[in-house]
Amino acid sequence: MDMLFYVLLGLGAGVLSGLIGIGGGVIIIPALVYLFGLTQHQAQGTTLALLVPPIGLLAAWTYYKHGHVDLKIAALICLGFFVGGLMGARAAVGISGEVLRRVFGCALLFLALRMILGK
Repeated sequence: MDMLFYVLLGLGAGVLSGLIGIGGGVIIIPALVYLFGLTQHQAQGTTLALLVPPIGLLAAWTYYKHGHVDLKIAALICLGFFVGGLMGARAAVGISGEVLRRVFGCALLFLALRMILGK
């Protein structure tokens, strides 16, 4: 069942990335920590691993050598992110700039408060 949730996480992050242009790590890292119980190191390492070709190769390798990468989770999220990015981009082109800016701001505010308050 976790496999499906990892794909759904990738899908959601891809949609938000395509919709408001934020990086997947802004969504995926907090989700892996708060929803899936990974440590911050594991979440960052796993997220870098899904970006490997070729963006995060050296950083992901460093985390991998220290045991902080789950390749299975990274692959499943990548699958959802690939499709979700297209869905979000298609939705974004039909939304006004003002609405898109507000959605982006709300997403950042929510995530910032969540990280600051630790809940």
